[in-house]
Amino acid sequence: MKQYPFPTKRYCQTLDLKDDPTLINEYIKRHSQAEHWQIISEGIKEVGILEMEIYLLGKRLFMIVETPEDFDWDTAFAKLATLPQQREWEEYMSIFQDVEAGATSSEKWKLMDRIFKIYE
Repeated sequence: MKQYPFPTKRYCQTLDLKDDPTLINEYIKRHSQAEHWQIISEGIKEVGILEMEIYLLGKRLFMIVETPEDFDWDTAFAKLATLPQQREWEEYMSIFQDVEAGATSSEKWKLMDRIFKIYE
């Protein structure tokens, strides 16, 4: 994780993909450096997100989002939903995801509660 000269906070989210190995492999491909939509990454940064990582285990996705400490999740994701091509990206990704049609990113990805931590 990159170190920032200001306080940050982390959000963790989860989402399930459809249980279809072909679709899962295609989802991975669509998130590769060569195939992801650059405009979506730009929009994510525009709303104030510093870093975003997605991990996969089976059909379960796990996302880590790093933001400035004063980041407001609801405001940022409401703005994200209005940015160019965001709706098209969400509709396209829903082909792979086990979600309701037409759902926004903030409706698909479920925020997780931290229940344990160890820090020195």
